[in-house]
Amino acid sequence: MLIKTTLTLKAQGTIVLPRSYCLALVKLLHEKLELEIGKETIPAVTCSGLIGRYSGEKDFFTFESDECYQLFLCGLNERASNAIASLDLADSLDFLGVSFTIVERDDAIATYEELYTTFVANEPEPTRRFNLEFLTPTAFSQGSINLPLPVPSLLFRSWLERWNHFAPVYLGGDELIGYLENAIALQRHRLKTRTYRLQRGFVSGFVGNIQLQVFYRVDPLLANVAHLLIQYAQFSGTGMKTRLGMGQTALKLI
Repeated sequence: MLIKTTLTLKAQGTIVLPRSYCLALVKLLHEKLELEIGKETIPAVTCSGLIGRYSGEKDFFTFESDECYQLFLCGLNERASNAIASLDLADSLDFLGVSFTIVERDDAIATYEELYTTFVANEPEPTRRFNLEFLTPTAFSQGSINLPLPVPSLLFRSWLERWNHFAPVYLGGDELIGYLENAIALQRHRLKTRTYRLQRGFVSGFVGNIQLQVFYRVDPLLANVAHLLIQYAQFSGTGMKTRLGMGQTALKLI
């Protein structure tokens, strides 16, 4: 089971939070979900942090009372998804001494089997272009450095690693990534670099939009596997530290 829960929030007055607030938010949510944090090699929960219009100055963000903010919380396995589905925050989200009113909640639920059947097993006509939006800073861990660029092979490796870890259907390994690397191009992008503050230090990531193009010579089956992984990205996020607010990914229809 997969779940993507979208909470629409409003600040109760002007709220000032430290730039590293997401760690406290994630700890709170894991406590309420009764899930341990930091014990898994690949996190089964992704959290976006607060997305919306806010201002930043020095070490703090300011959230305004007349703005709506969105918080995405996703579960990638049965236990995490069931916990998120049962999560009851009542009418507000309270942490670090501040409170956001919960205006609306929306749950998108799917299964790995449904995604595989819809986008691969049913052999649909392949989709060749995809617009993706990276809502929160996204980067890839490359040994001792972090790469804040949407390299297609790194995007697909990130999604494939999570899919193979959690899904009952194995899609492939390095050979699949090698094929997709030569089959899909980054056609357009509109990106900005944005710093993501951790409790200690920071990570540079990218936010914005990209368009991926699947070449027409590509085998339809593998084009559909690429489509499946792109759909999965909306649950799994992309790249590093997706549990702590990085890599929130949305698919925008063309």
